[in-house]
Amino acid sequence: MRKLISFILLLACICGMTGCQNDTVSGAKINYGTSSIYSEKDMDEAIEIIKDKFNTGDWREVELRSISYSSDEERDPDDLGWLRELAAANHISEDFTQCIKFETDFHTPENAPGCWNEDTDYKDFQWWLVRTGDGGWQLLSWGY
Repeated sequence: MRKLISFILLLACICGMTGCQNDTVSGAKINYGTSSIYSEKDMDEAIEIIKDKFNTGDWREVELRSISYSSDEERDPDDLGWLRELAAANHISEDFTQCIKFETDFHTPENAPGCWNEDTDYKDFQWWLVRTGDGGWQLLSWGY
């Protein structure tokens, strides 16, 4: 009997912990586009960081609908420069060598938290991530 009760409590704890995760990101469509610069693995690592953001703070209630790689053609040589300046202004001293931009579409709930408009579709919301060499991506900037 104790084993059964222990098992039920364990199952309840597991269900409770997974219930705390935001499931508003699981249905998001991913568009990798075509890139000669970044592999799908590179992009997946960056995408996970963006998805993680949707599991925190005012993003928790927001429904992520799509994530799209912007494209190799949209790259501007100045992008890395302004991102380095932004990092320095935020006391981040790493010398980033790569940047990547994604765009997301998402929908806010009727009782939108924080600065979001209620029950609104947001399109082409930008996410900028940087890294040094083949190191891990860091989310540096997001918005329009």
